[in-house]
Amino acid sequence: MSQTFSTAAARMDEPGRKRFSIVKPLVFILLGVLLVTQLYPLLWLLTYSLKTNDEILSGKFFALPKTMQWNNYKQAIDAHYWQYLFNSIYVTLVTLVCVIVLASMVAYAITRFKWKLGPVVMLVFLIGMMIPVQATLLPLMLIFKHIHIGDHGLMGTRWSIILPYIAYQTPIAVFILSGFMRTIPHEIEESAHMDGAGVFRTFRSIILPISIPPIMTVCILTFINIWNEYILAATFISAEKLKTLPFGVNSFVSQYSSNYGAIGAYLVLGALPVIVLYFLLSEKITKGMVAGAVKG
Repeated sequence: MSQTFSTAAARMDEPGRKRFSIVKPLVFILLGVLLVTQLYPLLWLLTYSLKTNDEILSGKFFALPKTMQWNNYKQAIDAHYWQYLFNSIYVTLVTLVCVIVLASMVAYAITRFKWKLGPVVMLVFLIGMMIPVQATLLPLMLIFKHIHIGDHGLMGTRWSIILPYIAYQTPIAVFILSGFMRTIPHEIEESAHMDGAGVFRTFRSIILPISIPPIMTVCILTFINIWNEYILAATFISAEKLKTLPFGVNSFVSQYSSNYGAIGAYLVLGALPVIVLYFLLSEKITKGMVAGAVKG
């Protein structure tokens, strides 16, 4: 009897025989659900942007447009789209450069230097991650009213939103970069110092190239947060020529009517740069997130 059971067990363990596993179908089902939930909003927004107001208000969410309303995109572009797009790109790029430079230097100082205030400084940045934007609107407004650049005040300029953006995005960037830099072996820096490299040379030539994956993660997170930000821009920017993309939706809303199709087209055009950027940098973004998850 025991020989029979051992023979059956041996047959089950043969390499040619496949065992039934429920894990693989469950993984495919989960990935399918995630794919549908991620793609459906984009597809729905695309069809929404090609409908008339009557089709949108009819309540048939899954219905395709009877006639493609490409005129919605023309109206969206005519509503200062290029000006708003330039302002958003300008503000986002300046914020990105400042956040990467400041956060990388701070993370390097906290994790690689031996000084007593390192944990305290890190705690200050962690506290900065917990402060809501709404709680700082009034203090920032009072501060900006008393700061002048030349003959003009800081209020109502691009810097009135760039500076708060830098302040809000730097803590999370420091948190991500410091977690990665802690894993870099100190022997690399010691070898550089023996070759005559100073602190700034070591930081620029060794630490920064090694930290490219988490820096890419910081870039995409900062880009998305700044690109979609509305509260600070609506509070501190009033000039039409300085407004960013989120303001464009207001162009299609009046007191008595709203052009919902043009709003959908404008939202598609606003999301397009983010989608294109993700596809261009998807490999580096994925590597950066994996590096931050494993080494952070």
